[in-house]
Amino acid sequence: MPYRYRPEVLKALEAHGVRPTPATRPELVHEFVNDLYRFELRRLRARQVGGDIPRQEYSRHVIALRRRYLLVSVPVRHWTLGRESAP
Repeated sequence: MPYRYRPEVLKALEAHGVRPTPATRPELVHEFVNDLYRFELRRLRARQVGGDIPRQEYSRHVIALRRRYLLVSVPVRHWTLGRESAP
């Protein structure tokens, strides 16, 4: 069954270099983007522990990262159009 991704979702995915095909399950894409987000969070934490980011500025960096990955917080059922969006 082909999936029709919402244009705004495709645009947000493109920002992370992700280009799903109509055959790509939205759950798989969500898992991949979530993994990217967690990887970047771990890198941020390592930078803070390593002294590159002062402790008092760390939360600001985390918030900025979260804004770049807002799509992770959108339920997968809202990523597609039509009947394909049902669980």
